[in-house]
Amino acid sequence: MKDFTYYAPTEVAFGAHSEQRIGKLVAKYGGTKVLIHYGGQSAERSGLLGVVREQLTAAGIAYVELGGVVPNPRVSKVREGIEICRREGVDFILAVGGGSVIDSSKAIAFGFGYEGDVWDFFLGKATAGECLPLATVLTIPAAGSEMSDGCVVTNEEGWHKRGYSTNKVRCKFAIMNPERTYTLPPYQTACGIVDIMMHTMERYFSHEDEMSLTDNIAEAILRTVLDWGPVVMREPENYRARAQIMWAGSLAHNDLTGCGTIGDWATHHLEHELSAIFDVAHGAGLAAVWGSWARYVKNEDISRFVRFAVNVMGVENDFVDPERTALKGIEKMEEFYRSIGMPTSIPELIGRPVTEEEILQMADKCCRQDTHTEGNFKVLYRKEMEDVYRLANK
Repeated sequence: MKDFTYYAPTEVAFGAHSEQRIGKLVAKYGGTKVLIHYGGQSAERSGLLGVVREQLTAAGIAYVELGGVVPNPRVSKVREGIEICRREGVDFILAVGGGSVIDSSKAIAFGFGYEGDVWDFFLGKATAGECLPLATVLTIPAAGSEMSDGCVVTNEEGWHKRGYSTNKVRCKFAIMNPERTYTLPPYQTACGIVDIMMHTMERYFSHEDEMSLTDNIAEAILRTVLDWGPVVMREPENYRARAQIMWAGSLAHNDLTGCGTIGDWATHHLEHELSAIFDVAHGAGLAAVWGSWARYVKNEDISRFVRFAVNVMGVENDFVDPERTALKGIEKMEEFYRSIGMPTSIPELIGRPVTEEEILQMADKCCRQDTHTEGNFKVLYRKEMEDVYRLANK
């Protein structure tokens, strides 16, 4: 078991009427002029933006707005947000949406007080200093950004997708009403389910096996999503099911399931290059890559994959051939992905196999021209990254 520091300062207002607390919570955390940051027109059509405006107005809090955040949020939108915040004297950011909106808001928050270009943070050339406080009204359970310390942004110049983490941009509060997820399209719901599971699994597949409580929590979250994910897909307005998934999304990525362990994250970073180049949904990309990664690395610690197969996927342990048990667990996870409409290969994801040139391009970006490795369960160099992409391309 590794030493660890657990820090989860976000105040969560969870429930059917939680939006009624927006004004009071913004005031509590010092907001006097707010940037309402959001994505497309769904937030407007649903009436949620109207509720946000009403709550802020009733609390005597001024606001400006910036919409247009897209999946795989763009650094150009972040730069626009920084300019607006400086020009308008904004002192608080309220993200209304899912992970892309929250991540864009986080980048605006730490870019606000920096004199250089915000992309410097994602290149490792800058560290966060003064940050604007921020919070969220969550509409998509998936990324877990409402309680995490990180964000991921895409640079359109070269289509590079990079992450940056700092505790300074953890949300002050998160408004979480499961009813606001009722109208999510099935595909988006399924992508969120995969992302929640992968945030847990990236931490779970670790060589540190002495933290049984952390493992048990991770397994419980995974089983909860396996149980309730299909219910949400069948019954999109099932409040109880939506609530399970929404809370699982936060617990999967607020570092609780990583206490005492060292996570892997190779699948996430391999997928980042897929979604940067092909602009696919992050959760779908994870589903397309994970099975190939799992088969490639499983023999680094077959017992961990056996535990996953038995405790999470319900596979019977034959105690004779550990690899066979492990493979059954991987196959059952892929069956689950397919059952909710997710791809389990790159051709299924983008509609064709990627070319060898594209594989080399993704691996080159992922290893940052041979200056960076991925993964801890098994360390992946450029060649191993290429191998996983090729396996996922079948």
